[in-house]
Amino acid sequence: MGVSFGTDGIRGAANTELTVEVAVALGRAAAAVLGRGSWLVGADTRASSPMLVAALAAGLASEGADVVDLGVLPTPGVAYHAQARGCPAAVVSASHNRWGDNGIKLFASGGLKLSDALEKAVAANMRASDHPVPPVPGRITRAEDPVVPYVAHLVASLEGRRLDGYVVVLDCANGAASEVAPLAFRATGADVLTIADAPDGTNINDGCGSTHPDALRDAVLAAGADVGLAFDGDADRVVAVGGDGSIVDGDRIIAICAADLRDRGRLRGDAVALTVMSNLGLRRSLDAQGIGVVETPVGDRYVLEVLERDDLALGGEQSGHVIFRDLATTGDGILTGLLLLDAVARSGRSLAVLGAGAMTRLPQVLRNVAVRDRGALGGEPDPALAAAVAAAAAELGDAGRVLLRPSGTEPLVRVMVEAPTDAQAAEVADRLCAAVEEAFGPG
Repeated sequence: MGVSFGTDGIRGAANTELTVEVAVALGRAAAAVLGRGSWLVGADTRASSPMLVAALAAGLASEGADVVDLGVLPTPGVAYHAQARGCPAAVVSASHNRWGDNGIKLFASGGLKLSDALEKAVAANMRASDHPVPPVPGRITRAEDPVVPYVAHLVASLEGRRLDGYVVVLDCANGAASEVAPLAFRATGADVLTIADAPDGTNINDGCGSTHPDALRDAVLAAGADVGLAFDGDADRVVAVGGDGSIVDGDRIIAICAADLRDRGRLRGDAVALTVMSNLGLRRSLDAQGIGVVETPVGDRYVLEVLERDDLALGGEQSGHVIFRDLATTGDGILTGLLLLDAVARSGRSLAVLGAGAMTRLPQVLRNVAVRDRGALGGEPDPALAAAVAAAAAELGDAGRVLLRPSGTEPLVRVMVEAPTDAQAAEVADRLCAAVEEAFGPG
């Protein structure tokens, strides 16, 4: 197979790496490992998504699974239906990637991301050559209107509170949020303006969405809006914009929502789950408020594992994947946006003011270093690289930190440096990138 599991399912160039054959094989393997009963399948708006949904559903049905096609729906919407129906599910989406890529994310029964052990079992089954075919295939049907109950679930998260009077601009990334997000926010009474809400199969994430918030910032300022919210292609993440044009990323959103939940007595354990990439400024802000941090690897499935293990209510990533465990089994950008605006409304302050006061962000430099073998980072440490990392950590002390990790999907080593100044962060990152290339060879 041309693709392998990364931090969130499989992903690759559609029709060349992620092919129909791969999707069929994954469908068969997923049914064999996760169960041959009922399955749900949804997708984002990429041109390749219908083709891959058909292939994935065929693979599932060939193993005897009955498949319900939910059509275009945000990833967290598919997870919501899987939880409500108590069955496994799959989403055809490459999240924030360009339109030519695609991916397949799997959920175990109840809408939970797969554990490492289950992912390995599915991958092993895909590679197996002996696949006995059941005598009776499953059926493939289309859901009548999966949007309505999902929107009702989103609106219910506000517990009857309203957002009347707030002007909100939604950047739907020309993706799966294009229908659902405006419906949900209008149902709460907000005055909604939309951009990037006309998907054509090739414009998903194209200069828009959570990874390109400049267009949203311009729209918020032009409209004099209170808040802007930018989703990614499958709407499992969100980045916000204040009325003054300030960017409110996932770290600031978590800081605002953690304080709000704690003040209302709903932050179980007085702690949140954060990945290793969360800014040191967020950790310091939470610590000053008596809110603890449980650190996880990168990936919202690892955040969810900690939330489950430690019975916590909130966790997430700097990218805008935020999980409210009492309301969802995965990151949900639309839900997060609603709850963020709800917290703003109850605070009596603007998002710009709340975001600025939530934390003091340390300068952070992120670099991707192409290498011949990213797996080498997990083996015996290279002495020269280990010495370079130790020297950088000693130089920064408690005022910053360094982190090196291999990409889950590409031949890259990701280098992160946080320091008191941008110049120092960049200089330390330059040194570490050179040390990585020296250790593993440039890609």
